Amino acid sequence: MSEPLLRGLARMRSHLLDPDALVRAVASGKQKGTTPEWRRAELRYVDLKAGRHLQVTTYDATQAHTHNHAVGEAARDAVDALLDVPFANWHVDTTTQSHQLRVTKPNQAVVHSKDRAEAVEAERGHDRDKERLLPPDDPLFRALGLADDEGRIKPSRQAKVRQVEEFLRLLDAAITAALEKGHLRRPTEDDPLRVVDLGCGNAYLTFAAHRFLSDVRGLPVRLTGVDVKEQSREHNTAVATQLGIAAEFVVGSISGAVLDRAPEVVLALHACDTATDEALARAVEWEAPLVLAAPCCHHDVAAQLRKAPTPAPYAMLTRHGILRERLADTLTDALRASLLRQQGYRVDVVQFVESQHTPRNTMLRATRTGRPVAGGGVRKEYDELVQTWGITPRLSELLDAAGA
Repeated sequence: MSEPLLRGLARMRSHLLDPDALVRAVASGKQKGTTPEWRRAELRYVDLKAGRHLQVTTYDATQAHTHNHAVGEAARDAVDALLDVPFANWHVDTTTQSHQLRVTKPNQAVVHSKDRAEAVEAERGHDRDKERLLPPDDPLFRALGLADDEGRIKPSRQAKVRQVEEFLRLLDAAITAALEKGHLRRPTEDDPLRVVDLGCGNAYLTFAAHRFLSDVRGLPVRLTGVDVKEQSREHNTAVATQLGIAAEFVVGSISGAVLDRAPEVVLALHACDTATDEALARAVEWEAPLVLAAPCCHHDVAAQLRKAPTPAPYAMLTRHGILRERLADTLTDALRASLLRQQGYRVDVVQFVESQHTPRNTMLRATRTGRPVAGGGVRKEYDELVQTWGITPRLSELLDAAGA
């Protein structure tokens, strides 16, 4: 139900000014016809030598600005100043509840509040590398075997948790941008956001995406995981039951997956070699508004480079095996990005996680704009590149076979 915006903001204000209960708050997006000073703001309370302070981090187009405000008048002034900024969304987490405010039209908002399954403890430490989108004691990590019964991340699983955290940051930014620009519809309880993970495996990132989007972002989500292994389906179904998540896991190949309705968000995270190409081709077939793909291995193009003569003057790039493998990685993902652009997607190639955690740290983030690049420079660059190196990307074959 819609309510006056000022009333909704007043409710958010009471939570923001509670130094004992507030866990974290995020403001983002912009109201129609406005240009906020900040594109995003994050708030939490920290314990300093001078006592508890409200820490506010605001983001402009290029950098973050962090300021600490003493509890009391200084914190109230800081909160009131941010509530005056025409953000489109407020997301406020407390120790016992999660609140989502969304501006729907001028001076009107929809507020959703949800009780936590169990209370959490707010982290008040000041010296932290980065604010976590999911706290370490979240039940998700225990269900996935990444944390012990006391909610502490297992030392041997720290890298996997960092991978989850960085994936959620990329997903958060991609979802926010797609919603703001109208490329992705805003889901409802009756028609939730349809998310599919192709080649989901044990579904660490799949479950994390559902937990973050539904419980942190407050977006209704319908989740489907696809994997060729029956063992994965059984394991993931049991975890979903334990977490109380309405998710479906099916056994099948990426190319043969049959869904009752086309998904809106397609995930393909570390699908090996040409399985990534199959996932991207299915996303194009479904006209999925948002695609996040983290490739793993690039054997197909690497094998083609070994067989084809190296064009001059690039022999030194393929003379050594390790350099040839890295070149294959770069060529494969560059060509994938170009093919997606030609199919009407805006594509960013970004770092997934830092290289010390995994050597497979590239992600293709594609948003469907509906404006394919026909001919012109993009197609010419693509043709010249594949002709020069004498290679045929698997994705191009899949798109051709589908008539795309």
